[in-house]
Amino acid sequence: MKTTVVCGLLGSGKTTFIKRHFLSNELKTVVLVNDFGSVGIDGEIISNTGTETVELPSGCVCCTLKFDLITTIEKILKELKPERLVIEPSGVASVSGILEALEILKFNDITVVGIIDASEFLEFYGSGMYGSFFEDQIINSGILLINKIDFSNSADVAKIAATVACINPAAIVYKTVNTLMDSALPEAKLKAVRKPESSFHFGFDTTALSLKHGMPFDEIENLFCGLANGTYGNIVRAKALIHTNRGAYRFDLSYGKTDIVPFEGGFTRGRLVLIGEKINRISLTKALGMPALHQTG
Repeated sequence: MKTTVVCGLLGSGKTTFIKRHFLSNELKTVVLVNDFGSVGIDGEIISNTGTETVELPSGCVCCTLKFDLITTIEKILKELKPERLVIEPSGVASVSGILEALEILKFNDITVVGIIDASEFLEFYGSGMYGSFFEDQIINSGILLINKIDFSNSADVAKIAATVACINPAAIVYKTVNTLMDSALPEAKLKAVRKPESSFHFGFDTTALSLKHGMPFDEIENLFCGLANGTYGNIVRAKALIHTNRGAYRFDLSYGKTDIVPFEGGFTRGRLVLIGEKINRISLTKALGMPALHQTG
């Protein structure tokens, strides 16, 4: 069975990449999504395409969920028998931790695709705010996409490419917009699990809120403006699926940038998932008029 791990920081384009490159594949494919928070949204977006999707919610597979990851994969192999398994870990998961789990399962046909957000990488990497997180992704990726180059200038893209080459000179590197590649995705097999010199674990809070059916579109749009400008805390990522008075929409906030698109497909209930620091849950629940489904600190 071919196994592909698609990693990247929050909002880098992992789900877009999977939808573009694997869901029309001739191989029977199962996608295992490890969304951050107890109420997954990425899994529903992928499953809406008709692809078999399994969700492993609530955080970082490098830590307490490693055993759950192993048992879930064993269950997938037994019950679904895929020809390809695609793993989309949370944007704050350790890639080396995932690969260690796959080693325990004795998987040997593994490709790791790392996706870098060109609009944010240099600032985050230079500041050191994510510790060895980027190195863990980059050194374990056989294929790297420098994505969202349309939101960056050519000089910065060149700096990113040079930085990536220093960390992992063996990686196959593509510069992309919306993860669109000018050739077929190559097979770049994993040679060995490598860890950076220092470890790092995110301390983000998560909150999930239910959203009432038929809420005014403008109300949700204003809420996301507030999320972007810091009204409800330091929100690094927010995702929502919601039936508004204008129809079903997906709202996606990543580091101050909001994307709003119609959602063509069904989902059982509207919800909002947030990742960040010092999240003002009281103000959020008051603004929405709904109780929190799940909160972790």
